[in-house]
Amino acid sequence: MYPNATYSQLPDPVHQRAFYESVALKRGMAWVIDTMIVALLVFIALLFTAFLGVFIFFAIWLVVSFGYRVATLATGSATWGMRLMAIEFRDWQGQRFGLPQALLHTLGYTVSVSFAPLQIVSIVCMLATERGQGLTDLALGTVALNRRAL
Repeated sequence: MYPNATYSQLPDPVHQRAFYESVALKRGMAWVIDTMIVALLVFIALLFTAFLGVFIFFAIWLVVSFGYRVATLATGSATWGMRLMAIEFRDWQGQRFGLPQALLHTLGYTVSVSFAPLQIVSIVCMLATERGQGLTDLALGTVALNRRAL
């Protein structure tokens, strides 16, 4: 969707390869960590509903996961799992995510994980594209990078 010239504000994947090294693997590990965090938050929500929430478990999971991802992406351009893995998202101009990008990226992620074929294609894209972008990243012009040293 975005031509290479549009990515001019992002590190070049050929000449600045360090920004992209192992990002796909780190994203996978971050996803596992984030899933555990969401599971803990859902369990806490179930406690507050005296476990009656088990009847709408998937709805609770969806709302908690969506809220967690939007909140963490909007405040730090990375989920807590991504922060532990030292990666963060940048938009096509090289800027950190704000609330609009966090909402759109989370919506794209939610659609992708809701349909197994889309998620499989997204994972293949992360492994095969030069910037390691999934379907949502390609659609929005976003990229996950190794975090710069402070």
